[in-house]
Amino acid sequence: MSGAEWTIVMLSLKVSIVAVLVTLPIAYGLAWLIARRRFPGRMLLDALVHLPLVIPPVVTGWLLLIVLGRNGAIGSWLFEQFGITFVFNWTGAAVAAGVMALPLMVRAMRLSIEAVDRRLVGAARTLGASPVRAFLTITLPLSLPGIAAGAMLGFARSLGEFGATITFAANIAGETRTLPLAIYTGLQVPGSESDVARLAVIAIVLSLGALLVSEWLVRRSQGARAHVL
Repeated sequence: MSGAEWTIVMLSLKVSIVAVLVTLPIAYGLAWLIARRRFPGRMLLDALVHLPLVIPPVVTGWLLLIVLGRNGAIGSWLFEQFGITFVFNWTGAAVAAGVMALPLMVRAMRLSIEAVDRRLVGAARTLGASPVRAFLTITLPLSLPGIAAGAMLGFARSLGEFGATITFAANIAGETRTLPLAIYTGLQVPGSESDVARLAVIAIVLSLGALLVSEWLVRRSQGARAHVL
């Protein structure tokens, strides 16, 4: 691999890791809210969370531009007050990847939270535990495998993100050109088939590894619950 290809791989890993770390608490909070609370608009919230799965990624990128772009509703304020900009920056690629990964992360975590027996939480409350303590000592530990599985799914999805990233953060070498964008760029250049093949293999290996780890965590979680029952 050339130095440029190593740069692409390392940038992709950085973008995916940051995307997952930033999205993780948001995803868990949404998963817990949807799984444990009943409120007006719950179905609408659930649909909005999963919306990036069904609309074209380019539309997601366009919406991010409207909200977080230099002239966007929030982006203009961030730039004027703090000098923060996401467009043409690797942080924008991380934001786009995080938004696209969010639905998968929420779904995995929600299933894990719903699998936690409410009677255990009720018993803890009966014994005097506060809602926060019951959450920290029961719900959160028992849902950890789902959190980890969701994080790995989000990582795999972030590695493969293309449409929202190129629309929102552009395709800039060394800054926003992750593996999918580099493969797309290589396909436009005659005679670069070997370079594209190497990058494609790396993308497949990384994504497959993340999916295998996620599946292992899910199976381990199911086995642990069966043992407890």
